[in-house]
Amino acid sequence: MKDNFFNIDNKLSELSEKALSRCTEAFSRIEKITEHNQQKVLYAFSENRVCEADLLGTTGYGYGDRGRETLDKVASMCFGAEDAIVRHSFASGTHTLTVALFGLLRPGEKMLCVTGTPYDTIRPVIGIKGVDGRGSLKDFGITYLQTELDENGRVDLEAVEKVLKAEKIKLVYIQRSRGYTLRPSLSVEEIGAIAALTKRLSDAVVMVDNCYGEFVQTKEPLDFGADIIAGSLIKNPGGGIAKCGGYIAGKKELVELCAYRMTAPGIGKEVGATLGNTREMLMGLFHAPHVVGEALKTAVFAASLYELLVFDASPSYNEDRFDIIQSVSLKNSDRLIAFCRGLQKGSPIDSFVVPEPWDMPGYDNKVIMAAGAFTSGSSIELSADAPLREPYAVWLQGGLNFHSAKIGILLSAQEMLKEGLITV
Repeated sequence: MKDNFFNIDNKLSELSEKALSRCTEAFSRIEKITEHNQQKVLYAFSENRVCEADLLGTTGYGYGDRGRETLDKVASMCFGAEDAIVRHSFASGTHTLTVALFGLLRPGEKMLCVTGTPYDTIRPVIGIKGVDGRGSLKDFGITYLQTELDENGRVDLEAVEKVLKAEKIKLVYIQRSRGYTLRPSLSVEEIGAIAALTKRLSDAVVMVDNCYGEFVQTKEPLDFGADIIAGSLIKNPGGGIAKCGGYIAGKKELVELCAYRMTAPGIGKEVGATLGNTREMLMGLFHAPHVVGEALKTAVFAASLYELLVFDASPSYNEDRFDIIQSVSLKNSDRLIAFCRGLQKGSPIDSFVVPEPWDMPGYDNKVIMAAGAFTSGSSIELSADAPLREPYAVWLQGGLNFHSAKIGILLSAQEMLKEGLITV
């Protein structure tokens, strides 16, 4: 029987074993976090008496949808929230964040982003990317301010303090994950420090873009003083099972304001047919801690392997992690493209597709993506993407199971090896 199904180069296989041997301590930490979070999620299911009837869907207005209401309660408990909205009808993480921002902000108010310039797709929503007149926050008279990160890529608390003292800020916005940058992602403890500073100096709402960060630590931002969080179900909390959707969770009165923006004032979260999606959302949430753990192992292994190949990986294989994203600086566009093409060959879906850079909506540079996923665009499944710009870093995320994802990582290196772009 064939053992080396993908014909991995022998020297690369040997390097893989060395890389894996360095991951033991990090894998042990991940297992402990996974077990804690899995128990937390199971307890939330048990306490909220999830039953078979909750798995059924509704049509029309969706009045009295017990599954929808139960899902919100389970998510609330998992995230340490007073209330939550979990809906398949959120088109993306950006859409979910947009609903929250427009639900919480009013004309004449000011928001402050403390994590530098936010992720590409949220910039048009705020109005800091040349789309005036199309319904951005700026169009509605909402002022945007930001503080830059310090020289170490951390939130500059002194700069934040100066703005909070000088301006009346309605909402402090925190992007937990790094986006297309190489700055460190934020731990819940760091988010807690920002929240404490904000509460000491103002009555501003602390909102966290929690994408890619759910279940990576044993606590969530709401446990450390954030007021509201939002994210996507085709990332961590959907567990690779939810087919679409997003969530908003936090203080009850704030979630209600977001619900009024999601549907209509006075109606809020009391309507919305689930159309049979509740089963996948509940099942995905149940599986999420384990799947996040597998994605974290994938990221750790990728960092270890590529550091042995003498590339800069962030975080390093043995660093603590606060999201599932792994970046590797590949130094030129040829390596970047080869990495994505190799990773694509390790995908269960569309493994034969050859990724090409393209002008992706919402981005300033051509973007290349590798994603052979059961759910289109799912970032909890093994995928990689990057804009073709300096430092030609690739951002890798996901992996429904480590053993399959490990092959994808090896094929990314093998593709570069085959093209003479690296040596082993």
